[in-house]
Amino acid sequence: MRRGRKQQPVSREAGLCHQAWLGPLRDGVNAAGYTLDQLASRTGYSKTRISTLLRGVESYPTWRITYSVVHVLGLPAWPLRRLWAAGAREADKNQRWIDKHIGEVPYLQPELQPVAYRALKDSMTMHYTEYAVAFVLQIPRARWIVAETFDLLWFRWADAVRSPDVRRYAWLLLRDRVLQRAQRHDDGRPDLRAAAFHTVVQSNIEDPGARFEEINELADFFDLFGHLPPDQLDISVLRYLCGLDADVLPVVVGLSPARVHTLDHHARGALEHLRLRHDDPGVITP
Repeated sequence: MRRGRKQQPVSREAGLCHQAWLGPLRDGVNAAGYTLDQLASRTGYSKTRISTLLRGVESYPTWRITYSVVHVLGLPAWPLRRLWAAGAREADKNQRWIDKHIGEVPYLQPELQPVAYRALKDSMTMHYTEYAVAFVLQIPRARWIVAETFDLLWFRWADAVRSPDVRRYAWLLLRDRVLQRAQRHDDGRPDLRAAAFHTVVQSNIEDPGARFEEINELADFFDLFGHLPPDQLDISVLRYLCGLDADVLPVVVGLSPARVHTLDHHARGALEHLRLRHDDPGVITP
């Protein structure tokens, strides 16, 4: 903040949904250069309450005070209202509480989404959902994460269009939201073993013993994905778990075809290397 003290960090007590919208809201305050005094003057709330809002401390904020800051910053209110409502549910607020506080701000401008944003959303929703399903397994939960991602993307659209590539910006945002909810090993690696239960191959095996053996083999293989660097992991999941064609991958992840080809090549080499070590822990590796 200009001419003021540096913002204090977000409370660790804030939930994932709360943090999801609080981060870009704080970024908006910083970009506008407002001090707490200026925000208090423009919103009509005290510095203490604005500071509490921006730090994510104490009780979950009402929509009214949240909207007051969004309005001052000139940020889109509709996606933030949905994100705010998700955070309220995460904070154990019931629907009656949510509706009551939304009703305190009775009118918003019509929801007019940018044309380029709508086009990106329409073309990527299915692919993003497939990627999310690979990590969280449940289709409704995956759809919710993708919806959260696109609301965050619209809320941060000004930043997205200033980035080198909007598609890449959107993909990294999705990856972050998915991995926040993914199952993990104790060492922090994503745990993709459960995806073995959802493959077409194993579902077509009628013999229970053969099916169990196939699931075990697939689970071991999918678990190796968690060792890959993030970009290689993305390409491997999209291509080998989600079944996306190679020519679609660059558009989805926002990278050049040459870069995607290189990532795929290195990922396949790394997976083979890891598989050999898994099958024979005593193998000598460079």
